[in-house]
Amino acid sequence: MAHAVRHPAVAGTFYPEHAGKLDYDLDNLLRRARKTTGPVPKAVIVPHAGYIYSGPIAASAYQRIAAGRDHIRRVVLLGPAHRVPVRGLALPGVDAFETPLGAVPLDQDAIARLRSLPQVVESAPAHAWEHSLEVQLPFLQKVLDEFTLVPLVVGDATPEEVAEVLERVLGGPETLIVISSDLSHYLPYDLARRIDGDTAQLILDLRPVSHEQACGGTPVNGLLLAARRHDLKPELLDLRNSGDTAGDHDHVVGYAAFAFVEDQSGVH
Repeated sequence: MAHAVRHPAVAGTFYPEHAGKLDYDLDNLLRRARKTTGPVPKAVIVPHAGYIYSGPIAASAYQRIAAGRDHIRRVVLLGPAHRVPVRGLALPGVDAFETPLGAVPLDQDAIARLRSLPQVVESAPAHAWEHSLEVQLPFLQKVLDEFTLVPLVVGDATPEEVAEVLERVLGGPETLIVISSDLSHYLPYDLARRIDGDTAQLILDLRPVSHEQACGGTPVNGLLLAARRHDLKPELLDLRNSGDTAGDHDHVVGYAAFAFVEDQSGVH
């Protein structure tokens, strides 16, 4: 029986379409990323623009994830719907996601556990051209060994609905949660820095953000709710914008990378 595959839609625009060039660029981004030390994150928030814009910021999270290469075997990946409206959280209805670096199989057992939730739907169109999930996959393929994927495009949903999905597949150290979100959009550089700084502080305080502050506000807020329930502590890894990387200062897009680690104190 033929297997359904979601083929890359933004290779050649958001990131290189040739495997050799993509591998080379990822090496450079990870080598130059801001380095932090600490436990392997249980969850991260990472941006999703073209690699020349947001890649350096995303790489700060992925270099931290690389320390979990020996045990992370499943990635639950959530990003906002940019092209096709969705009520709830949409699965793609395929068996694998493909990038120039190869195919990543979907975790069908985990997906089966989600299908009974009323907010989980299936929508191949929602995934077909959605870049917010796709741009994370080459990074994940670079820093992890073999892993399976649970990809969800998040549309009109509540933080509680998102948190319920995350909690059903939270698992243990073998599972990593990746939330894909940029911050403010098309503001002047100095204003964006102030607004994005306020947004970052809200996330560090585990307080909800608006969609004006983060385009992935719905999945972000779902993660923040789950983090409060499961004692995940956020850490800001990098906070910049397109004016710091490859764009002008007149209309910038904000990017941040956060790691969420399990509370090691033993105090609840």
